[in-house]
Amino acid sequence: MNYRLKFLLIFISVIVVDQVIKYIFTHGFRLDGNCISLVLAYNKGVAFSMFAFLGEYLKYLQISLIIGVVIYLFFKKDLLMEYHISAALILAGGISNIADRFFREGVVDYVYWHCGFDFAIFNFADVMIDLGVLLILLKSFKK
Repeated sequence: MNYRLKFLLIFISVIVVDQVIKYIFTHGFRLDGNCISLVLAYNKGVAFSMFAFLGEYLKYLQISLIIGVVIYLFFKKDLLMEYHISAALILAGGISNIADRFFREGVVDYVYWHCGFDFAIFNFADVMIDLGVLLILLKSFKK
């Protein structure tokens, strides 16, 4: 399969799955567990609520960063070809989270780890971003 088509399919799939899950949580779904709870939380910052003080400016800063990455990948087609899966995961997760900032109160998070210690609440898009970064690291270490 062509790497561009694979990129597009992964990109669209991640955004659709993430937004469907977020829709379910914003419409009342909740599940409390002993170690992991699935509860709605709005994050107005980035990881661990950092930069929440930027308010409305944060989403525009993030859009600028994503546009920069897309422009860079446009000119580095060999890099995009090699890392198309990772790029699709990272960009889709980022764009889906930014969309929340425009259409909801903040980024919709819902996976809450509280077994032994409280961990940050996160979502599917966050996991896809982390997976994309992990794939880049694994490929880099293999070289």
